[in-house]
Amino acid sequence: MVFLSRKKPPPPPPPSSSSSAAPSVKLPQPQKESVEPDAVEKMTAILAEAGCTLMNPYGPPCLPSDLHSFRRHLTSRFSSCSTNSGERDKVGALRSLFVAGFSSYIQSPSNLRRVLSSSSTTKRNETLVRNLLLVSPIQLDLQEMLVEKLPEYFDVVQGCSLEEDVARLIINHFRWLDFIVNSDVFTDKLMEVLSICPLHLKKEIIGSLPEIIGDHNCKAVVDSLEKMLQEDSAVVVPVLDSFSNLNLDDQLQEQAITVAISCIRTIDAEHMPYLLRFLLLAATPANVRRIISQIREQLKFTGMSQPCASHNKLKGKVPAYDTEGSLLHALRSSLRFKNILCQEIIKELNSLEKPRDFKVIDVWLLILMYMNGDPIRKCIEKIFKKKVVDGCIQEALLDQCIGGNKDFVQDNFASFISLAEHLLSCKEEKAREIGSHIYTRLFEGFADNYSRQEILGALVTHVGSDNKFEVSSVLEMMTALVKKYAQQLLPFSSHINGILDYLEGFSVENLHKVYEVFSLLALSARASADSFRSSISNELMMIVRKQVSHPDLKYKKMGLVGTLRIVSSLGDAKSVPDFSLSQVSDCGEILELLKTSVDSCRQSNLALIIFYDEFATILSHKLLQPEIMEWIGKHLGEFESLFLADLDNGKLADICSYSGLEGDLWMNLDGSISPICLNILALASSSSESCCLQILPSNFLLLSTVERLTNDGSLAGIDALLGCPLHLPSSKYFAAAGWPSLTKKQKEILTLSLYYAANWIRELLNAFSSQIDERLGCISQATEKDVTTKLLKRLRNLVFLESLLSNLITLSPQSLPELHPYSEHFGCSTRSQRTHVQHAEKKNDKRKLHDDASQRKGNMKKSKHSNVNEKLRQPTIMDAFKKAGAVISQSETQIHENPSLSSLDGKAAAGSMDENCSDNESLCVKIPQVSPALEAQRFKFRPLLPQCLTILKFPKVRSQDIGSPDYKAELPLYLYLLQDLHTKLDCLVPPGKQQPFKRGSAPGTLGKFKMIELVSQIKELFPSLRMHLNIAISLLIKGDETSQTTWRDEFAMAGNPNTFNIMVSESLIYTMVCKEVLYCFSKMLTLPGFETDKSLLLNLLEAFQPTEIPVASFPDFQPFPSRGTKEYLCIGAYCFFEDILNSACSFSFDLAFECLLTLQLLVTSAQKYLGKVSEEATKKRYSGHAQGLVPSLHAKLGASAEKLLRHQWIDESTDNKGLKNKGEMVQNILRIYLETSGSTSDLLDELACTILPQASLSKSTGEDDARDHEFPTLCSATFRGWYKTLHEENLAILNKQVKTISSEKRQNCQPEATKAYLKNIQKTVNVVVSLVNLCRSHQKVTIHGMAIKYGGKYVDSFLKVFDFLEAHFQDHNELIIQLVKDLQKATRTLQTLCSEAKGMKQTAITSKVPATKRSLERFLFHVKALLHTTSRGSNFWMGSLKHKDLSGQIVSSQAYVDNETDEVEEENMTGEEDPMEEEEIPLRP
Repeated sequence: MVFLSRKKPPPPPPPSSSSSAAPSVKLPQPQKESVEPDAVEKMTAILAEAGCTLMNPYGPPCLPSDLHSFRRHLTSRFSSCSTNSGERDKVGALRSLFVAGFSSYIQSPSNLRRVLSSSSTTKRNETLVRNLLLVSPIQLDLQEMLVEKLPEYFDVVQGCSLEEDVARLIINHFRWLDFIVNSDVFTDKLMEVLSICPLHLKKEIIGSLPEIIGDHNCKAVVDSLEKMLQEDSAVVVPVLDSFSNLNLDDQLQEQAITVAISCIRTIDAEHMPYLLRFLLLAATPANVRRIISQIREQLKFTGMSQPCASHNKLKGKVPAYDTEGSLLHALRSSLRFKNILCQEIIKELNSLEKPRDFKVIDVWLLILMYMNGDPIRKCIEKIFKKKVVDGCIQEALLDQCIGGNKDFVQDNFASFISLAEHLLSCKEEKAREIGSHIYTRLFEGFADNYSRQEILGALVTHVGSDNKFEVSSVLEMMTALVKKYAQQLLPFSSHINGILDYLEGFSVENLHKVYEVFSLLALSARASADSFRSSISNELMMIVRKQVSHPDLKYKKMGLVGTLRIVSSLGDAKSVPDFSLSQVSDCGEILELLKTSVDSCRQSNLALIIFYDEFATILSHKLLQPEIMEWIGKHLGEFESLFLADLDNGKLADICSYSGLEGDLWMNLDGSISPICLNILALASSSSESCCLQILPSNFLLLSTVERLTNDGSLAGIDALLGCPLHLPSSKYFAAAGWPSLTKKQKEILTLSLYYAANWIRELLNAFSSQIDERLGCISQATEKDVTTKLLKRLRNLVFLESLLSNLITLSPQSLPELHPYSEHFGCSTRSQRTHVQHAEKKNDKRKLHDDASQRKGNMKKSKHSNVNEKLRQPTIMDAFKKAGAVISQSETQIHENPSLSSLDGKAAAGSMDENCSDNESLCVKIPQVSPALEAQRFKFRPLLPQCLTILKFPKVRSQDIGSPDYKAELPLYLYLLQDLHTKLDCLVPPGKQQPFKRGSAPGTLGKFKMIELVSQIKELFPSLRMHLNIAISLLIKGDETSQTTWRDEFAMAGNPNTFNIMVSESLIYTMVCKEVLYCFSKMLTLPGFETDKSLLLNLLEAFQPTEIPVASFPDFQPFPSRGTKEYLCIGAYCFFEDILNSACSFSFDLAFECLLTLQLLVTSAQKYLGKVSEEATKKRYSGHAQGLVPSLHAKLGASAEKLLRHQWIDESTDNKGLKNKGEMVQNILRIYLETSGSTSDLLDELACTILPQASLSKSTGEDDARDHEFPTLCSATFRGWYKTLHEENLAILNKQVKTISSEKRQNCQPEATKAYLKNIQKTVNVVVSLVNLCRSHQKVTIHGMAIKYGGKYVDSFLKVFDFLEAHFQDHNELIIQLVKDLQKATRTLQTLCSEAKGMKQTAITSKVPATKRSLERFLFHVKALLHTTSRGSNFWMGSLKHKDLSGQIVSSQAYVDNETDEVEEENMTGEEDPMEEEEIPLRP
């Protein structure tokens, strides 16, 4: 409201003894009795003269109809504009007399009430006092008179009507006056009386202040209210209302906000919503940050339901029963209408990085903004997920939100469901866990049918998602709910049944969870007294029987999983049902279901394998009821009659041929005392019983599980199977002369026999490796030693069989039967990675083709002709030898082959088996052997379980000396297990954390186990991994070779046939052991289990510590950390692998490169756990702080990368034969070198401008290259990788500079800072100019293509800094002009490259030309705009140049026509170096 301020007329001169000039009339007491009647009569007469009848016997005074004339008449009577002093005195006396009379009249309470009341029923505000207050000469006197009357009516009963409360009537007359004559005096008087008013009247007056006082009295009012609020916080609500309604300037508004903020801790809980609403609605861009931060800091949520809290006044803490709900409503309504509040809250919460900084109110703020819907809902979802993943929002905070404010949550139930849906659909595991927790808390906290139906409906919707992580998390949560609230979920079974609609898309793991949910519900329904609830059990049984009887394996698999899950739930021996009759009924129904399942699987081996595997999994975790165990025992009793044959003194009683093949007993570990053998050959050759071998491994798995369960973990009852021989085809069929004479059927039998034998041994290892677990203690020490020896021999048998099988698959390709039907769900990531790597290798091979078009065409014709001949020619066994050798040669490290192997390869090259190979010569078995044909079918093999990894830590290994022949003989076995461990870790590492560079391949397949099982096994392997790595490095350095005869004898001692030509490459084995340990160490660092369990990470680092840490190599890191700390362990692990890298430089480039990658990952992990490295810390190397360690490790990593780049790798005496096919490795080393250098820009400038131009693309040796520059790794074989890496890093630096410039307002920065930015950009320009101009001397098409590609990208990024250049052109015009002139040198070359590529029809380049030319044109016009905008247009002109080639020679423009641009338009700066002809206009960018 705007009040009209009327200036008070000048006071009359001092009257005689009867007059007073004081604002309030005070008559002398002695004259009071005589004056009062006269004054009242005079006052009555004056009013009557104006038309007002004061003495109205029928009610309040009677006012005239024209009130405006009435007030104008009184104003003229009480004011005088005359200059005559006598006249003024007369008017003043009249005014004083009127005021005195009115004062005497209202001394009577009844008279006061009469003048405060209206005579009109329609116009209640038209009272006598109201009209007199609008008479300016007497307004102040009346205001003071009425204010002084207020204390007389303080004792009025609260709650009475307005007509009865005189004090409120008086205050009501002060409101909305048209003008105030002297607002300062009136305000002071009102504030004085206000301080002594009772609370109810004080609230009334404070709330009415904005309607009473003028705008220019706001400061006095604010100051008074602030003081009053400090004395009594009960008036905070009316004070806040006044602050909101007063017309305050910015300064007073800030003062009011400060007053409100100071009340947050002291205000009563019931008043807190009003305070928050005032603060939030008063927010402006200038103070919003202070308001939000103060609210977050001072407002406390108890988060606990307190029904009696409304009767308690908790200072600073908000009770959670009704008041928190009101407070949340206030927050939500304020956030809905103030956009700046949401933006500031988002900024504030984004800045919180530590979990301890996050509070309950922060979670509520996010949820409240999320409830308000679009347009910021997506942003809130993103922030909420990020904070959940970072660990800032934890389950305890959400529990306080949901559990402490149920009424508010109930009103906004849909928003909580929506937020939980979003979190559950995220790929991050932590986000899904929190989403599941929200669902669980909502289910537990709200038991009404509506809420639970909403929750279950949302969960069923999640189940239909194509996100496997989301589905898995939902089913896990459903399982947990059913285990805890099965009875409460039974009424909602119709909603839960919706999950069954999605069974077809579930993996086996999710099928387990689904059927566990329904099995638990069925079990609960059967135990319920309500008979109708058992319908879910009947429905489940019906569905499972239908699935089991289905002919399609897909549905049969679903039914088998459901069957065995029902058996697990209903047949648990530990469950004690309430009714014995029910138990008998359950057992009978379970046995019937099992018989039905087995009968339906008779025609499908894969189905039977699934049945056995699932049953073994169940029995490994629980014991079933005796009737079920008895049925299993009877079913497994057929094992001996199906698969075993009796022996007499270690020999078969009946020797006969099978399909024309004779058999031998292979791999007999028990000698003549073995009573049985595995009859593989007979079963493999018999068409009627061949299916039995396919179920053999899974049948034995179930058998061993039952044996272990019924004998306290011991397998003594079946230990004869570990050492019994295998009846396999005679070894003579594997000779060079015998193989071609075999029929196709016989070759298949040989291959399948070896395949089944290998998988049988795998299951033996799985079963008996559990016997050597020290924690179980199920066997004696002597038995443990015997089992250990046999396990090592069986592992040697497995290595031999798979190597031999690899050769047979190469000779005679065939599809192997599947023995592990879970491959579609487990291990698929490994296969996809392998496929991806093969494609990458093919792509790299294509890049090695000659650039010349005619040569490429000739090579393609030659290759095509050769391929046709290869397809027409029948492959021989010697071709297989040659192919196997080629496979090994493609591995990452070349094999040192002895003379016998070389001669064998020479015979293979001759191509004639009959002339160059004796009849008795057996197939060559190379160890290690890698066959792509076998690896493509690796997923069909039975997996090795994590418990087999305990073989890596056998006591025998730890007690051996480094040079012990026994350990050397066992090293290929440990390599096999390390490769299997590597594959398992590959499958468990999240896809986003896979290493960008391919790091080896392993033969294992991921089995049915979880990460927690693998982690529990490998955490005990850390010292063993360190030992194997140390010994392998020592053997590589030592360089001793064992004769092949010794290796052949070692394999013969394990029962392998001694007729095979076994070729073992020791150096390759040692190198691969080192690599596999490095791979496994790197994978462990990225496992989620190691990230969450810090003790596991510290144990891993502790295992890889050197004997002594060179403290002197860390001079900048002082004081040095004490032993056992995480900083000390990180330093020790780094020094350990750095020593290995230094040693590997002398014999293996591949191993040194793997060590560097491991060091890089170790530094990354240290940076994550010890703190982020900042640029300032990198430059200054802070000492005495933990964050100084990471920069030190970065510097050492850069030094190691530089060492590899400067090392001379050409050494004919070692494996380092050159850098061919090492280009990608060199790129990674160079990238690490650049990123870890102190100044990447300076290093790039040196490499691009000085080192790279010295390199030659001719095929020369590394020694020739080393004479020209300091980097032997920069040669013709690696030049392309160097060139590409330098381009990429330079572009990354420019983009970083662009981002830095655009993120801040550089126009206001200091000139020194601006100059530094320009110099950094100048360095990138120098690099790109040097790299692009290298194309003038290097004619490779690939180099030209990269120059065009990255040159165009660089120009695109450079265009983004033109605004910055324009803003600082006046101060740094010389630097900017020089910058553009230097870049012009590169754009000229790029124009020429584009033209030549189109003219010569170089298709590999032409696809990149249009984008680059568009960038060059944009650059041209940006420069023109820059110079014209800055009044330097004379420095720029445009024209046509003559067409020149890369060497600078003029080319006829008619040689080829560029249809797009016949003339190349470019700009030129003054001071151009190239001379031009007179008719030529300089242009060029």
